[in-house]
Amino acid sequence: MSAVDRLAQVTAHLAHVTPSMTNKVCIITGAGSIYGIGRATAISIAKREPKAIYVTDLTLENLEDLSKEIHEKYPGVQCIARAVDAASSSAVEGIVNEALTTFGRLDVFVANAGKATMSRISQETAESFTDMMRINSLSVFLAIKFAGEAMKAVGKGGKERSGGSIVATSSVAGIRSGAGSPEYSASKAAVASLCQTGSCQYAGFDIRVNAICPGLIETNMTKLVFDNARSRGTTHKIGQLNPLGRSGVSSEVGNVIAFLASDEASYVNGQVFAVDGGLSASHPVAPGKFF
Repeated sequence: MSAVDRLAQVTAHLAHVTPSMTNKVCIITGAGSIYGIGRATAISIAKREPKAIYVTDLTLENLEDLSKEIHEKYPGVQCIARAVDAASSSAVEGIVNEALTTFGRLDVFVANAGKATMSRISQETAESFTDMMRINSLSVFLAIKFAGEAMKAVGKGGKERSGGSIVATSSVAGIRSGAGSPEYSASKAAVASLCQTGSCQYAGFDIRVNAICPGLIETNMTKLVFDNARSRGTTHKIGQLNPLGRSGVSSEVGNVIAFLASDEASYVNGQVFAVDGGLSASHPVAPGKFF
């Protein structure tokens, strides 16, 4: 490719990259937790001033307050609260269709709904395993299936080209063992695989699918771990195994998701990102022996 051809290619690409997230329509599942990654993601995305954000969870608890907060801070952003079962085919298809009907387009889907347990494999059952896979993995499959198809739609809402970004929440537990129960780890490994294979399913449509793998983040889901540490006076030990020597907060994950959702990450596709303070960067070693 000549220099002239390359310049033309870059120029053509930049012509379709919107500043920040202007005019984008977004859906976020699992946004109801006060200290959760979904809520933090909604706020991080709102800062980029898209046209609309649907914040969803199994119930409306905390969602209407989140919607109000975003309206007040970012008046140009429509924030719409909806009760959606992210593991229900009809519910996911319904919220995607609502976005298309209302705004004519869908650009971002953050599949963040999930649950966790601290059980051992001997305590788990076929039913508990299946339920974990339904909530954590099936929800991502449905997001990729319905959001991906919707992101192909053009000609309405000012969208002239197909494209979009799907970001799913996996976990460091999905990368290797030691960070969650067997059923939780399996479900999160499935999320990473779905994102990799999903990215290939939409080849040629400029639809990107990526996964993020949080480490130990203080959320409602991990509240028991943090509460126990505080009661014992051992909070200084939380996160001691990673190079940063601390746990993370939801906004540190939400900021990464917002980046992946935006056009700034336009060449990032089919990847699995650990947001874990470096926990997954090393095999276990005795402190001081190698570093």
